[in-house]
Amino acid sequence: MERKYYIDNLRWMAILLLFPFHAAQIWSGGEYSGFYIWSHTNTVLYVFSTAVYPWYMTFLFAIAGISFKYAFRKRSLGQIIAERTKKLLIPFCFGLTVLVPIMTYTAEVFFNGYTGNYWEQYKLFFTKVTDLTGYHGGFTPAHLWFLIYLYVISLAAVLIVIMQRKYLPDFKIEGMRYFLIILLFIPEWLCQYFMNIGGKSLGQFMILFLFGYYIISEESVLQKIKQYRFFSLGLWVISGSLYTYLYCFENIRDIRITGLYIFFGWAGIITLLGIGQSRLNFHNHISDYLTQASFPVYILHMTILVVTGFWVLKLPVGVAGQFLLIQLVSAVVTFIVYEIVRRIPGLRFFLGIKKKCECNGRLQFIKQ
Repeated sequence: MERKYYIDNLRWMAILLLFPFHAAQIWSGGEYSGFYIWSHTNTVLYVFSTAVYPWYMTFLFAIAGISFKYAFRKRSLGQIIAERTKKLLIPFCFGLTVLVPIMTYTAEVFFNGYTGNYWEQYKLFFTKVTDLTGYHGGFTPAHLWFLIYLYVISLAAVLIVIMQRKYLPDFKIEGMRYFLIILLFIPEWLCQYFMNIGGKSLGQFMILFLFGYYIISEESVLQKIKQYRFFSLGLWVISGSLYTYLYCFENIRDIRITGLYIFFGWAGIITLLGIGQSRLNFHNHISDYLTQASFPVYILHMTILVVTGFWVLKLPVGVAGQFLLIQLVSAVVTFIVYEIVRRIPGLRFFLGIKKKCECNGRLQFIKQ
């Protein structure tokens, strides 16, 4: 199959967006709204982070489903399970034991005035009961929840696909009308209430993954999404503006805002896929590099950003200066660490990095 470079480009662009998004969390909501360090509420940054959150992780799960379909065409069941374990479960365990405790140590010092040493806090990390966010210290999977969710969903999807191929071998979704594509937000909304752990629904992300595998990976559906990309963009902007206003300024937290949240996120997914097909289906040395780097950068970035933010908040450079400085320093340091790690076989293994870019005229499936 011809490689869909726009999927790669959309993925690494979404990963890079995490630097401004997570930096903005330092000034979003309130002290107990959630982040490992916090300054005060800044309206602009609060609005920005609120407007990004509903669609960027849901988008990653949807395109993961698309990538999974391509991977399943080339690999056996055993290869899929082994690869997912190597790419998701092992980096999750490594990050949970090595990277995340650094963040919770920072949070303990910042919020609780913790004076013990790091190794004392390391024991606390595994014993302190929390709501699993770890924003004020204690155990948390932190941003690595994405890896373990994706691992569980991938294994479940393997079983679903095997059963489908056995009992419904001719099942295929083609020719779906744009109106029906829009309405897919409804089953996502219903699934949002299934296995919702700390505000992150395994049911919601599972259905998005399956949408990616069975629906939005189909060429006829993708072409329909591309055809109506500007209409989708309008829906995305309108629903996003309304959601952000109601959430940030009217403080609404009920079933209405949940439905709008889901619709806004789904509109973002189909908008990005539509625009991506028309504008982002290219590759060059930079995009190939970022495609290869995006996964380890995701794993590394949060720890580096939290530690960077802890020190930058002490500098008298104003909110704008601190916000930009945190992004710049954390991004530079993250990529430096990535360049070091990818040259060390042991660390490369624990972060799911392949030895080299598998190129032979065109970029191979690095992510799958």
